[in-house]
Amino acid sequence: MSPFRGVAGAIAVAAAICTGLAAAPSDTAPITHVLNRIGYGARPGDVERVAAMGLTTYIDRQLHPERLPDPEVDRRLAELETLTMTSRELAERYFVPALMERRARQRAAAENGEAGKGKDQPPRDRGNAMNGPRRVLAELGEQRLLRAVYSERQLNEVLVDFWFNHFNVFAGKGPDRIYVTEYERDVIRPRVLGKFRDLLGAVAESPAMLFYLDNWMSSSEKVSGTFFGRRPLKKVPDTFSRRPTGLNENYARELLELHTLGVDGGYTQKDVVEVARAFTGWTIDRPRTGGGFRFDGRMHDGGEKVVLGQTIRAGGKGEGERVLDFLAAHPSTARFIATKLTRRFVSDGPPAGLVDRAAARFQETGGDLRETVRVILTSAEFLAPGSRHAKVKTPLEFVVSAVRASGAEVVSALPLMRALNELGMPLYLCQPPTGYADTAETWITTGGLLNRMNFALALTDGRLKGIRVERDAAPDTGLSAQALGSPEFQRR
Repeated sequence: MSPFRGVAGAIAVAAAICTGLAAAPSDTAPITHVLNRIGYGARPGDVERVAAMGLTTYIDRQLHPERLPDPEVDRRLAELETLTMTSRELAERYFVPALMERRARQRAAAENGEAGKGKDQPPRDRGNAMNGPRRVLAELGEQRLLRAVYSERQLNEVLVDFWFNHFNVFAGKGPDRIYVTEYERDVIRPRVLGKFRDLLGAVAESPAMLFYLDNWMSSSEKVSGTFFGRRPLKKVPDTFSRRPTGLNENYARELLELHTLGVDGGYTQKDVVEVARAFTGWTIDRPRTGGGFRFDGRMHDGGEKVVLGQTIRAGGKGEGERVLDFLAAHPSTARFIATKLTRRFVSDGPPAGLVDRAAARFQETGGDLRETVRVILTSAEFLAPGSRHAKVKTPLEFVVSAVRASGAEVVSALPLMRALNELGMPLYLCQPPTGYADTAETWITTGGLLNRMNFALALTDGRLKGIRVERDAAPDTGLSAQALGSPEFQRR
C-alpha cells in the first residue's frame, strides 16, 4: 500500500506541515522559492532557465507580463469559444434558452397535474438549453487552470487569483453566471498590476458585483411594479424577479470592510449608510439579457452625504466616484492592501516593517500595484531563507504545482476542476464575499490532506483522464513524482 493512503498518513503529513518541515537547502533553493511564491512552482527546465538569467531579471520580467509572449496559452485557449463572448452574447446563446426550456417543462408539468416535477427533469433538448450554461463556467475554469499551468506570466496568474478573491463574486448566485466570464476577463485580469483606483472603479461598475452584492436594486425609496416603467422584454423570461425595494447596504459594507479600509479601518455604521446612499442608482441595464452598467438617476438619493467626515455634495453618479477616490487614497486602504499582499507572498504573519514599506509605496505612487508588489518581491524579508516553505499551498496552488512539477500534459483541465471541487476550492463558487483564504489553518485538515494524497496518486498513476504524465518524471523541485503528497510539497 502507498505510504500516502489512509487517515494515518494524512495525520502524519498534517503534523509534519505544522512543524514547518522544509526541504534541505540547496544552491537552487532561492530560485525554487521564487518560482513557488510568485508563480505556481517549477516545470522541468525552469530552475536552469531562471538561473541563467538571474533572479533579479526574472522578477522584473514577471512584473511586466505585457512584455512576455504567451503563445502556448493562446494556442490552448483558442478552442474555448465562450471566453471571448460578451455577457449579452452568453445570455442570448446559453442562459436564456436554458431558462425558457425549464419554464416550459414546469408549465407542462403543471398542465398535466404534476406541479413541481418539471423542475428537476432533464430537458427534451440537451443542446444549448442545459449543457450551455454549464459549459460557460467549465470553459472559464479550464482557462484559469491552463493559464496557471502553462503561462509564462506566472506572477500575473497568481495576482488574478489574488484579486478575484479580494473582489470575490459567487457564480452560483443566479444570473451572476452570465457575468463572471466578462468580470475576470475585462475587469480583473487587465488591472492586476495597474492603479488600484482603476481596479476599484471597474469592480464597482461590474454587473457581476452589482448583482452579487445587490447594489443593482439599491434605491432612494421603495418602488414596486415593473422596473421603473420598463416593460418586460418579449419572449424573455423574468430572471430578475425581485425589484428595487429601497436602500441596500451590502455593497457599501463590503466596499469598506473587504475592498478598501479593512474591518479596523475606522468607519462606522453611519458611514456604511452614507456610502450606500452615494451608490444608489448604480444598476444594470436590461439585466435579463446580460446588459452592462447603467446609472439610473431615478433610483439615486440626491441628498448630501458625509463619509468619514468628508462631505459628498449632490452630484449623481459622481458621488460614488468621489467616494471611490477618497477610499482608494486613504491610509487605511494602503495598509490593508499592503498587509494582504505581504501575507500572500511572504508569510501568514506578514512582517510589520515590510507592510509599512509596501503601504508607503502604495501611497507614494497613487496606488500603483506594480510598484507595491515590487517592494515586496525585492525585499530582504521575501528572499530570506526563513521565508522558504513558510506558506501552505491552497488546493489551487497544490493541484497546479503538482501538474507543473510532474511535467504533465493537460489535454483537458476538467479533471483538475473536479479535483478542486473535492479539495474544497471549486473555482468561482466561493459564496462569502471574503473569497478563499490563503492561510494555513484553512487548508490543513485530515480530510483535505487525504484528498491531496489521493490526487497525487491519481496523477502519477495516470488515472486522470485528459492528463498525461510520465511516471518517472524528475521535477526541478527535487521531488519525485511519487512525493507530490509529501509534507514538503504542501508548502511553498
